[in-house]
Amino acid sequence: MNIVRELEHEVKRAQRGDREAFIRLFRRLEPELYGLAKSILKRDEDCADAFQETTLKAYKSLSTLQKPKYFKTWVIRILINECNQLLRSRERTVVMAEVPERIRTSNYYEDIHKLDLREAVERLDESLRIVIHLFYFQDLPIKEIASVLDITDGAVRARLHRARGILFDQIKQNRKGKLAYESF
Repeated sequence: MNIVRELEHEVKRAQRGDREAFIRLFRRLEPELYGLAKSILKRDEDCADAFQETTLKAYKSLSTLQKPKYFKTWVIRILINECNQLLRSRERTVVMAEVPERIRTSNYYEDIHKLDLREAVERLDESLRIVIHLFYFQDLPIKEIASVLDITDGAVRARLHRARGILFDQIKQNRKGKLAYESF
């Protein structure tokens, strides 16, 4: 049985009330979902909150999912909504313990040569970062990404193209920095 059919079978079992099937589904998706939440929220405690809320909402409304083959896409949409909700509530909250101890004085472009690819992805604008994450780290097709983000296929392609260009420039800049450093 291929992975998609296996996942679909587990979803159907979970919809019939099999809690263990639901737990297996979320354990299978947990690393990917956590990675997506981390790319949006940055803080582990917020990621845990978003994941917990996503799990609860998915469990409560699993019976409303009409097409089990879209379970992963459905859960990702719930997670993104939860992450956005946490970001909105974070904007309204000022936490004094999070005041930075020192102000960073280095320039963004000076720091690029120190980045690895994942760090470069994390520096992208949120709309680009999410598309890159869903496409490369979650292996979602463009059509599903468009559905999850409620944008057109063309918008997904445009964001991927823009993000790839930015990442290419960062990697190129990184290599130039290493070459210049190594020549001394």
